[in-house]
Amino acid sequence: MSPTIPTTPTTPTTPTTPTTPGPAARPPLVARPRPAAAPLPTTPAVRRVPATTSPVAAPVPAARPRIEGDWFLLPAPRPEAAVRLFCFPHAGGDATAFTPLARALAPTTEVWALRPPARGGRSRDPMPADFAALTAEVARVIAPHLAPGRRAVFYGQSFGALLAHEVARALPADLRPELVVVAGAPSPAEWTERESKDLDAAELLRLTGLDELVSADPELVELALGGIRTDLAVSATYRHRPHPPLASALYALAGAEDPMLATTDLSGWAAHTRGAFDQLVLPGGHLLATVDRPGPVDLLNSLLSGRAAADPVSSTATATARATATEEQPSW
Repeated sequence: MSPTIPTTPTTPTTPTTPTTPGPAARPPLVARPRPAAAPLPTTPAVRRVPATTSPVAAPVPAARPRIEGDWFLLPAPRPEAAVRLFCFPHAGGDATAFTPLARALAPTTEVWALRPPARGGRSRDPMPADFAALTAEVARVIAPHLAPGRRAVFYGQSFGALLAHEVARALPADLRPELVVVAGAPSPAEWTERESKDLDAAELLRLTGLDELVSADPELVELALGGIRTDLAVSATYRHRPHPPLASALYALAGAEDPMLATTDLSGWAAHTRGAFDQLVLPGGHLLATVDRPGPVDLLNSLLSGRAAADPVSSTATATARATATEEQPSW
């Protein structure tokens, strides 16, 4: 018989502390006090973004479109989306212009497209008497869909760009959007300096390129012209008054082939924000987003996700502007 080998209880070992000293611990981070008001950022130079040849990603399936009250169309409802993008159409335009954009931005962003009166499904609803009344009414109906802590962004084209900016100003400070993107529009100070020829509805329909979409149906042509005339009459009542700049970041876009802008330099918008500012020239005409084109999807995705724009050109001014945006708008 083999002798029994006594077992020795195992003693847990204690890890030894290395004798070689490691790198010195970093000092704790100390929050930097927020300045009372950030200085106006340096206006970056106009940057041109070349047309992309990469294939467009397939749109994400979404729920059926729905109407929210009288004023909003949700072309691709996404209640779980992190961002609400409120879109403001051009003169004579309707909310349906943003359907391709809404589908392309889903599921991370939910588009709320403004349904102006006197057109489409609201053809019997009267347009407010002037631009100030329209601004006040839109601010009133949009406010319940905004909340402190909920990410909101405004995007407007042409007439809609001016309206988006003025509505952002009219809102209480805690409900204002973190970012306003204006496309195809001169700055508010320059708006009233346009020549009277710009107020011709038929010419505007042609210059926007939308005449080709409705030319086959005389009834559609007349409906389009009626909406344009209504909005141009309201636009003519706009009067710019000096005001404190928004804290929201602001991006100004121009189409490289826009026949309606005297210049693609939209640096005049920089004076209307004390947050980040940048301007870009994108491929396209006066309207970037239409019923048959989604518009600046890559740029909006880039801005909404907090990444740099998909543009091979960079500049110190742009970096400075984005650094300012981090201080002014931590969620952007």
